[in-house]
This record gives sequence, C-alpha cells and structure tokens, in this order.
Amino acid sequence: MTKLSRRAFAALIAASAVSTSFLATPAWSAETTINIGYQPIVEPSRVPQADGTYEKATKAKINWQKFDGGADVIAAIASGSIDIGYVGSSPLAAAASRQLPIETIALVGLISEAEALAVRGVTKPEDLAGKKIATPFVSTAHYSLLTALKHWNIDPKTVNILNLRPPEIAAAWARGDIDGAYVWDPVLSEIKKTGTVLATSADVANWGGPTFDAWIVSKNFADAHPDLVKAFVKVTGDATAAYRANPEAWNATSPEAAKIARLTGAKQEEVPALLKGYIFPTLQEQAGADLLGGGTVKAVAATSAFLKEQGKIPATLDDYSAYVSPHWVQDAAKLSF
Repeated sequence: MTKLSRRAFAALIAASAVSTSFLATPAWSAETTINIGYQPIVEPSRVPQADGTYEKATKAKINWQKFDGGADVIAAIASGSIDIGYVGSSPLAAAASRQLPIETIALVGLISEAEALAVRGVTKPEDLAGKKIATPFVSTAHYSLLTALKHWNIDPKTVNILNLRPPEIAAAWARGDIDGAYVWDPVLSEIKKTGTVLATSADVANWGGPTFDAWIVSKNFADAHPDLVKAFVKVTGDATAAYRANPEAWNATSPEAAKIARLTGAKQEEVPALLKGYIFPTLQEQAGADLLGGGTVKAVAATSAFLKEQGKIPATLDDYSAYVSPHWVQDAAKLSF
C-alpha cells in the first residue's frame, strides 16, 4: 500500500477522471500488450505466471508489474498504466464506491489465516491501547484490524495505527519500532516467529468481516479485449484447480513451491503452509450464489459501509453489482486450450 488515507484517495479521485485509451488491436493478437499488476502473494496463479502460461493462452505480450498493496494497484488501473490488477476486497470496495471504471473478473482466495494481527508485549486486546500497530491503509488487513477493534469495543483512536507497506512493516518489526502489525504472508510468517497472533482474518470473518483477494480489470480494456480477459481467467482457474486437486503435491520440494517462492520472496519450505492460509474457490464455485453470483456483491457493499463508517470513503453506492459479475468465470470455465 502507498501512504494512502485522504491524500491517496484524492489521487484516486483525480485518476478516475482520466480517460484511458487502449490500442485498437484484435483481442487475440501478438501485437497486444497486457499490463498486469500483481502482488507477491503466495497463491496458485504464481505458477502459470512463472511458466509463461498466461502469454501462451492470450497470445499477447504481458508486462508484469509488482505492487506491494491493492491501493497502488487501484491507482495504477485508474491512471491507465495497468489493465488487470490483483487487489483485496477493501481497496476494491473503496474503488467501486468512488465509481472507478473497474470490474471483478475472478476471485483468488478467501482470506483465512494468511492475514493476521501479530504482536509482542501484548497478551490481550485491551493491551493494544497506546501501542504502535502497523498495517497498509485501506487494505484488507486494515479493514480486518478495524473490524477486530470494533469487535473488542476498542476505540481505534486509542491505538497508534501506522500506515506502512509490508516491506516497511518487516523492517520496522526487525528494528523494534512497532509493537505489532496486521499484515499478510510472507511478511506475516516472518513476524510470527517472534510475535504472538492476537487474531486472524478467519476470526474476523466469524465476527462479520470476511475478506478476499481478487483480479480486477479496467472496463475499457475488458470491452476492447473480452476474449483475452476470458483466457486470463481460465489460466487462473486452472491453477486453482490444479492445487485443489492435489495440494500435497505442492510440497516444499516441488517445482510449484519453487516458482511461488521466487515470485513472492517467501521461503520455499514455507510455501505449503502459507497456501493453506487461504480458501481457493474453483471457477464453478466462484460462479455460485455465495460468491460472484451474489454473495461477493453483498460483501463489497458491507465492506464499503464499514469504510464509510470509519471515515475512509465519503459515500457508498446503492448497488455494487456493476463491479462484480459471474460471467467472466462462467465463460472461462467453457474454454479449452
């Protein structure tokens, strides 16, 4: 995440006014370049990314750009510098509430223990008062932190919440500058080695604040290249299906773990455990009523309402269905390469 809050959201508003344009090339052309913003998250689609499978399926050149958080991804899509991006549910909700021209094309994973609040010198929630707790603002981790504080009846103003990106959190933790952080793997796995987990996103989901990661697309790009977007979703879904079919095969010595480690910075031997921090739905499951067929829209609306309550966005929408659709995963499931 960038140092967001009001300043970065102002930048998002300005960026949303920019009219992005794309080359009028055929959807399946080697002349097409796709700019994709990914995050170093441990999840199955890192494998086809490493293998060049996306390029083969789309028959296009892909410019992969790494981001440390979803707010940066949203800003990049709004400015037109990327076409497809990886974001969490909180930045997605914030962007949709500001009516940025984006659409959710696939879910990556429902966040469980892959994000958590890890602390030191804190044994119970009440001890958080006056402590320095870092999290990337407007991320799913930030949303989960605020939801947890609300559940514990703790006023966020009594906690010194710092806006840091994951690499900055790792460095601040190593220096002893912070008392805790709500962050995701692989940084989370490192700080857990010397810290104690006070709550995970699985806990927060049980408290009424579920979170997820997703791939989104610029609507302009999707309109210009629908077949290409479907192919992207198909490759992503195939990676999830491969992991779901035999998760034990993705062990610490597997080529899959090696590729994921290389693209995320995670330790290869820790990849299998980190993968278990998510629930990865198949394309068919995503299309169902619980997810992209209805439940995801409700989750985005609920997240947006919470962000407004916390003063992170100025207003919410009456309907978020324009930003979430099951048709991409439905169409992708019918493809064969």
